[in-house]
Amino acid sequence: MALFVDKTDIFIKAGKGGNGAVSFRREKYVAKGGPDGGDGGHGGNIVFTVDEGEDTLVRFRYARKFIAENGEDGRGKRFHGKNGEDLVIPVPPGTVIRDKQTGLVMFDMSRDKRFIAAKGGRGGWGNTHFATPTRQIPRFANPGLPGEEREITLEIKMLADVGLIGLPSVGKSTFISRASAAKPKVAAYHFTTLSPVLGVVRLPGERHFVMADLPGLIEGAGEGAGLGFEFLRHVQRCRLFIHVVDGAGSEGRDPAEDIRTINRELERYDPALLSRPQIIALNKEDLGFDPGVVEEIRKMCEEKGWQLFTLSAQNNDGVQRVIDAAASLLETLPALVEFEPEFIPEEKHEEKVAAQRTTVTQEGDTWFVEGEWLAQFIQKINFSDRDDVRFFQRVMREAGVEDAMRNAGVKDGDTVNIYGLEFDYVY
Repeated sequence: MALFVDKTDIFIKAGKGGNGAVSFRREKYVAKGGPDGGDGGHGGNIVFTVDEGEDTLVRFRYARKFIAENGEDGRGKRFHGKNGEDLVIPVPPGTVIRDKQTGLVMFDMSRDKRFIAAKGGRGGWGNTHFATPTRQIPRFANPGLPGEEREITLEIKMLADVGLIGLPSVGKSTFISRASAAKPKVAAYHFTTLSPVLGVVRLPGERHFVMADLPGLIEGAGEGAGLGFEFLRHVQRCRLFIHVVDGAGSEGRDPAEDIRTINRELERYDPALLSRPQIIALNKEDLGFDPGVVEEIRKMCEEKGWQLFTLSAQNNDGVQRVIDAAASLLETLPALVEFEPEFIPEEKHEEKVAAQRTTVTQEGDTWFVEGEWLAQFIQKINFSDRDDVRFFQRVMREAGVEDAMRNAGVKDGDTVNIYGLEFDYVY
């Protein structure tokens, strides 16, 4: 039997961008060479995809670190470094990706999608970009930026339209074996089912829906007791619950109280689960029901708006009536639940990585301040507008450009040139 793993933590790291090259063209019979350093390649991304053939995260039990390929450095003759290959990680459908530190949802792999969980670093500019009419021999280039890295949690939340819920030994496994081709383990002891079992229920006209036999709850499961969260995380996608109850009280329990217990645990785990429709399947009719108990449950169902059916899964009596009711109800319900992204990575604005991407060099009496982000940023500024100038000054200060200038040796009164904008520096 394959080991079922539905939650695990892993570390991912995207590739680093390659460094830009410092190179000069030198060819026989060519009078003017000039800089020809190429840009570095971008680092590879970490990409998650859906693998329909997988239903467990067991492969991540031993492989917990995933690192994408770095971009290659640029070379002379304006040769661009090769981009790093993306590292593609297949996961089972229904896997929810969370940021481990915050616990927030990054992406829900419930459809055939691709998700970039960590972006590769951008390659650095070669010295070709830094040539100007007044500085024709730039002897520097930009380094590549590091790729994103983080610890994440992978968590399977099964893609099932219908979830079978109920206390242990109420007959859920027998029910799904009658309703579908699933073959769960059936035995006369608690927690026979230790991991979710999926079954496809076939309907006339080539219709079908997916049903999940989920491990039995006990009181306190909403707080992690028993199989606890291992059960409850899988009910969150279900559009409808078939609540299987031991109507005969063969375990010595009160069937009505069993229903209340299960719903208390659902509410403790996620109050939104109580809004999902339920079909109460009063099982073990072959053992005999107490009419008073059945009437109490009937009144409870009327109050809650639940449908009630009596059946004997063991004898396959009444199972089809429940399946037909579930199929009719599903036609009126919204699609499978998808979890919206909650985690927004801190944006690495170009201004915030200026310390790695800004160069300050001196040629003669002029200081040149340059960087890819700065070349793009300065084009957006209207220097005849006072507010724009204030914004420009604030970004220079907050992005650390002023600190970089002072560290390089720029003093009051020195001439500074930022992509054609020339001014006297005043501290």
